[in-house]
Amino acid sequence: MRLSISKRFDFSSSHRLVVPGWSEKKNRDFFGKESMGSFGHGHNFSAYFGFNGPVDVKTGMMINVTIIKERIKKVLDRRFDHKFLNADTPPFDVLNPTAENLARQLLEEVKPLFAGETAEPVVCHLEESPGRAATVYADGTVERHLHIDFSAARRTFSPHLTEAENKALFGIASSPSGHGHHYRLRVTLSGEPDPLHGTIFPEREGERVLRDLHASLDHKNLTSDLPPFKTMPNTTEVLARYIYGQLAGKMPVSRVRLDENDHFFVEYTGDRRTCMSVSSDFFAAHRLHSRLLSDSENLAVYNICNNPGGHGHHYRVEYTVTGPLDERSGTVYDLGKLSGILEDVLEPWNYKHLDMETEAFRDRPSTGENIVQALRDKLEHRLEPELHRLRLWETANNRFTLRR
Repeated sequence: MRLSISKRFDFSSSHRLVVPGWSEKKNRDFFGKESMGSFGHGHNFSAYFGFNGPVDVKTGMMINVTIIKERIKKVLDRRFDHKFLNADTPPFDVLNPTAENLARQLLEEVKPLFAGETAEPVVCHLEESPGRAATVYADGTVERHLHIDFSAARRTFSPHLTEAENKALFGIASSPSGHGHHYRLRVTLSGEPDPLHGTIFPEREGERVLRDLHASLDHKNLTSDLPPFKTMPNTTEVLARYIYGQLAGKMPVSRVRLDENDHFFVEYTGDRRTCMSVSSDFFAAHRLHSRLLSDSENLAVYNICNNPGGHGHHYRVEYTVTGPLDERSGTVYDLGKLSGILEDVLEPWNYKHLDMETEAFRDRPSTGENIVQALRDKLEHRLEPELHRLRLWETANNRFTLRR
């Protein structure tokens, strides 16, 4: 599995989406309100920069996040934060500052800052608003992400299982009376942004497609109101696949992610792969300190995180498995069992000092890099499906990911 770390930065800018030479009406029809106002409008952006590289055995770190913070913040402060991008930040005086173009420019400006480091920036994910984001990878891949929310009821069951089997697999969610969720759907489009308008897919057309999808799902009983669900399993996995099928011919969708609640989501991709993810939290103290470094070296490397009395975090762990979708049950894996495994693995660390009260960090620093790898070791031997991705949030700004 490959390890990456991600650091989040926030900045505030204004911009206007407009193609010179287009009429005011054509720009408005294409970009909507984003083209209105000659002096732009504002967004509070969140940019996530991901790094790949080896972990140093002595420090337990791929790269010191303080270095990432100091170098990238200088670029954001000088070029992007509190700027009118169209006027203040070339090349956006001639290039449309769409989310795709912004993410690409940010990644290109950050790459040289880490020349010579063993860790290198490989991705920039830019959130422009709650419903719109873009991701650009070092290999040139560009993605655009669109979001909608909808509320729907359903009975979680499979018509191919007996009542006893449904109850054993889905528990109270299999009740014939049904239940409800407030779903969040993320649709990921992949392709090359048009050099003229700077988007993978026309803004207003994407809104129209998702508006139609929303109308077909929102405030519906999926089990009774959607004809396909009368004869196939009513599971989150099957619903994600159904949604992908509804969108695939209308936009360049590469995958969809369907969040059923704060701790469970499903992804379905164009290669017919289904992933399911569960998450949980734990609360722990630690001190970043390496026995392979002197006291002065430890203080220089870890700074305040080397405080002798320690400090702590509210950690979040998300792990994702992948496997074939069982057509009879409509599941990749037993959700209750999957959640239970994660809870069991985290419990020995919950409300503990990781260095003083667990065995995993007796001889290695309890860095995010080492914690996520220790979790991988604890989880993999418990799982039947393949562990596809494991994520650890140390804070809202620092994330560590192992990806197969």
